[in-house]
Amino acid sequence: MFFYPSKLFWFLAAPTNALTLLVALGAVLMFTRFVRTGRLLAVLSALGLLAAGASPLPFWLMRPLEDRFPIAVAGPDVTGVIVLGGAIGTSRGGLSVNDAGARMIESAALALRFPGMRVAFTGGDGSLLKEEDANEAPTEADAAGRFYRAMGVAPERITLEDRSRNTWENAIFVKPLVAARPGEKWLLITSAWHMPRSMGVFRRAGIDVVAYPVDFTTSGKPRDYTRLNRGFSHGLLVTDLAVKEWIGLIAYRLAGYTDELLPGPR
Repeated sequence: MFFYPSKLFWFLAAPTNALTLLVALGAVLMFTRFVRTGRLLAVLSALGLLAAGASPLPFWLMRPLEDRFPIAVAGPDVTGVIVLGGAIGTSRGGLSVNDAGARMIESAALALRFPGMRVAFTGGDGSLLKEEDANEAPTEADAAGRFYRAMGVAPERITLEDRSRNTWENAIFVKPLVAARPGEKWLLITSAWHMPRSMGVFRRAGIDVVAYPVDFTTSGKPRDYTRLNRGFSHGLLVTDLAVKEWIGLIAYRLAGYTDELLPGPR
């Protein structure tokens, strides 16, 4: 039940969507007797979009998330990596990656660097609306399997979990497939801004993993707090990602999926 309400809520709560809808509402109100209210609503919402798209605001929101966990040192003592979905899919019969593509690239690089390392990918279909041929469409795990095999990773080293739709399901569905033993070292690979919630979820599910964040949106330098965005659309994207993650941290804590509001290193 948690999956569908969360998707519907985020469609309305995403800053880009919410502010755009408020601008439109304000414009409509200006043609009614609520002219002053409409003008005020439109102006404030437009300023909100400007702040989200051009100011340092997105980086202020992102830095606490991306600074939370350092990058782990990978070595031959690593048993395997668990890679969270959200980065790869299929398009016109081929593979496609989005802005979180470093999850795939880094995990494949580690697998090639350490031939004994296992790769476990977890990700099904997290879309709210299914296509007519959804039963025949490949899952994200299917696309990940194709990717790793194309990169030269032996099929027997690859474990694919294709039922999960969110981070909590990633953890509980991949746990029996990985079957980590005491003393084994598993790295958790996901975007840096998503790592605090992911680590909290995996700890709550009883899976001992070491954080290996990738896909950083900030530089980690003081200029993050003063620099403007390189593009308006990029600023809006980063704002949406950051706000979604902060809301996700609160929601997962309230739902009991994590034991801490902002999980950190132990």
